[in-house]
Amino acid sequence: MFHPSLFESSLPAMAGLILGIAAMTTMPASADALKDEIAPTGKLRVAIAISPAGGAFWSIKTEPGGYAGVPVDLGKEMAAQLGVPVEYVVHNNSGQITDSASSKTWDVTFLPKDPEREGKMSFGPIYEVADATYIVKPNSTVTNFATLDQPGVKVAAVNNTTTMRGAIAHLKNAKVTGYQTYDEIFGLLSKGEIDAFALSRDQLNAMAKKIPGTRVLDETFKQTVTAVAVPPNHPQSLAFAARFLTDAISNGTLRKAYDNNGLKDTPIRTQIR
Repeated sequence: MFHPSLFESSLPAMAGLILGIAAMTTMPASADALKDEIAPTGKLRVAIAISPAGGAFWSIKTEPGGYAGVPVDLGKEMAAQLGVPVEYVVHNNSGQITDSASSKTWDVTFLPKDPEREGKMSFGPIYEVADATYIVKPNSTVTNFATLDQPGVKVAAVNNTTTMRGAIAHLKNAKVTGYQTYDEIFGLLSKGEIDAFALSRDQLNAMAKKIPGTRVLDETFKQTVTAVAVPPNHPQSLAFAARFLTDAISNGTLRKAYDNNGLKDTPIRTQIR
């Protein structure tokens, strides 16, 4: 015999069961949709740029086929959270990463952000603020920006980068020339074939230790910000990357990546002063 009271009392349990089944069916579908967008090849392809000094943005080569750097560690952790292998897609500089944003050769990156790049990819939270300045050649008489910014002075920068654009805007008389790699500029500076090199202070301080007689200028002409980024029109990827980096900043993952890559004394800066 049918008892309405028994049916009514079972409604909460039935509703809970239906919700549970719905959650079990929709969660994997959502996860699969995210993986299809952020890792379409079955791997998380992380775009990195190589320099001998490494740092918060740059990475370095280690053993054959191996890499180290803050972006390397962050990419590895992001892939682990997605449950896919990681693959590093190597570039000479951030400009090359930017130029390949629509080529479907990488899925996520960590690189300096500026208005020009915001039109070519989608950025998440900032995790580094770096001071940009100049290193001058061995035994140079240049001591500050005023003595650097003179006609006939040759300043190098890594081609098509935020720092290069900043140096061009900053220097009114000295000539800024772009080169593809850090290594190429390192060689020119060590031989005295250029007068100065524009880059972030941490990179230049490391360079100064390797080229006796060089000097890193005390002034700062620009602050560059580094953030997580994904190719354009990848909304699920952007949401995941933004959440990942926000968590990495708060839960110590980013601090650990800094510490593992020679940046123990470097504070994490997420806002321009």
